[in-house]
Amino acid sequence: MPAPRKNQLIGIDIGSHSIKIAEIEDSKKGMILRNFGMIGLPEKAVVEGSIKEIEVVSAALKNLLKNLKIKGKDVATSISGYSVIVKKITIPQKGEKDLEESIQSESEQYIPFDINDVNLDFQILPSEEGETEERQELMDVLLVAAKKDIVEEYISLLHLTELNPVVLDIDPFALQNAFEISSHEQSGCHALVHIGAQQLTINVIKDGVSIFTRDSSYGGAQITSEIQKRLDIAYQEAERVKLGARPLEIEQRPAVEEIFSSTVTKWAQEIKRALDFVATTFTDSRVENIILSGGSSLLPGLSKYIGMETGLKVEMLNPFANLEIRERLFDPGYLKYAAPMAVIAIGLALRSIGDR
Repeated sequence: MPAPRKNQLIGIDIGSHSIKIAEIEDSKKGMILRNFGMIGLPEKAVVEGSIKEIEVVSAALKNLLKNLKIKGKDVATSISGYSVIVKKITIPQKGEKDLEESIQSESEQYIPFDINDVNLDFQILPSEEGETEERQELMDVLLVAAKKDIVEEYISLLHLTELNPVVLDIDPFALQNAFEISSHEQSGCHALVHIGAQQLTINVIKDGVSIFTRDSSYGGAQITSEIQKRLDIAYQEAERVKLGARPLEIEQRPAVEEIFSSTVTKWAQEIKRALDFVATTFTDSRVENIILSGGSSLLPGLSKYIGMETGLKVEMLNPFANLEIRERLFDPGYLKYAAPMAVIAIGLALRSIGDR
């Protein structure tokens, strides 16, 4: 369990299907879950990480803040998808100050966007023990680039909602934060896989350091959309079918089962492709297991499919496991249901004022 940190922020995860908010309080005895809640968003209000209907999203966020009785204004949120590039680069050794001055020119060859259209940040990665003399003259840097227009969308949303954006993170790192306070083994090499409504995020962690990230446009909305087309029903009805809340007629069942099976198989294959790339690129990094989260991770049979496709053990990530839960404030059944969806929000709530 990390040491208590002061000035922690309200974590706000703005997904394409819902908004999740979490607050964590530090105490001498450990971390306490102070607040958590979710609110749904209309279809297409947020699409692949881009906020399309800012006033609609702001109204939903205000409602959730009001319902949770949250008074604080300092928040951490995150972005993901096509607008974010995370890349590990190797460059000649230099000090952090020198790197800050040269990071833009160093980054141009790695970023597929106009360098003037992105915000850049970096983290110097720790060197490994037993490096050769030649290798000691080099340094590994984790480079993060985010498109300015997407960053502005999130900042504008938070300002419209009368909130103060203090930290803008990315989903893979928030996912890693939640993993680091979980009950899972921290040493070794693990693939964190978060499947939401429109995004499949992979972050491979080796001994606490991210070595590979990837965002893919896969998620539960694919299944909903396909059910909508195949059964010729409204989107919300298709969502109820997906969640098992609407009974199916006998003749409809084979079509829905085929949609689930084919879509989940594609997800499993995408995860396997990513892990095969890690295996061939980082020859000393063998992924030991998959830690799964996200609302779509609860789809029936998903863990089994992923396990069969990759040959790895698949476990669920519960971000509440090592937090103190006051049962007078939270229904344990609700938290158990919400746990996979809460991961990013919990990871963001672990950030604090002054974090890079």
